[in-house]
Amino acid sequence: MALMALMALVFTSSFVNAQSMSKKFKTIKVEIEINAPAERVWEAMVEDYGEISNFSPYIYTSDYINGSVKGVEGATRKCSFNEKGSRWTHERIAEIDKENMTMRNIVIDAQKFPLNMDNSQAYYTVRDNGDGTSTAGYEFQYRTKPAFMGGFVKGQFKKQLGGTLVGLKHYIETGEIVRGGNGKYDEIKDKYPKATVIKTK
Repeated sequence: MALMALMALVFTSSFVNAQSMSKKFKTIKVEIEINAPAERVWEAMVEDYGEISNFSPYIYTSDYINGSVKGVEGATRKCSFNEKGSRWTHERIAEIDKENMTMRNIVIDAQKFPLNMDNSQAYYTVRDNGDGTSTAGYEFQYRTKPAFMGGFVKGQFKKQLGGTLVGLKHYIETGEIVRGGNGKYDEIKDKYPKATVIKTK
C-alpha cells in the first residue's frame, strides 16, 4: 500500500504462499467508507489487482507480470513508485477469501524498499455496510531491514495507506484516475475525510 495498496510486491513454493512472520513486526490498519456496493470495491481492490495505479497516488504504473491477467490467488504484479521506474515492488496474491472479501498480499521482490519480505504482508478487506455503502481497509504487517528503521518509516507507511484509500474512494465514486504523477490527489485529497486509523502497534 506505497502503498497501497499500500499499500504493496520468485522464491520456493512455500514462500509464495506464506510468510514466516516469525519475527516481531509492526502493524498499521486503516479504513474508509465508500459510497458504492461492496462488490464494486472488491472488484477495484482485488479483481483488478494489476490496476492499482488507477487509484494509488503513490504508484506511477502497475502491471500484471509472469502471465497473470486478473486478480486471483497466485496473481503477480509490478508496481513502480517513481517516474523512472527505479523504485518498485513485485507482489503476489497469497490468499483470497471471496466470501468474506479478504485478500492477503505479499511482497516477493523489491528495489529501494527497506522491507524484510519474509516478515511483511498486507490484508485487503471490504465490508458491506448494509446501506449501499461499504468499508475498504488495509492492514499492513511489516518488519523493516534493518529492523531499527521500523519506527522511522511507520508514519510514511500510514500516510501512503490512508492516501491510497482516499484515492480508491475518489476513483470508485467518480471514475477519475488517481495515480502517481498525475496531480489528481493534490486536487481532491481535502474533499474527503481522511482514512480512519483503526490500529497501529
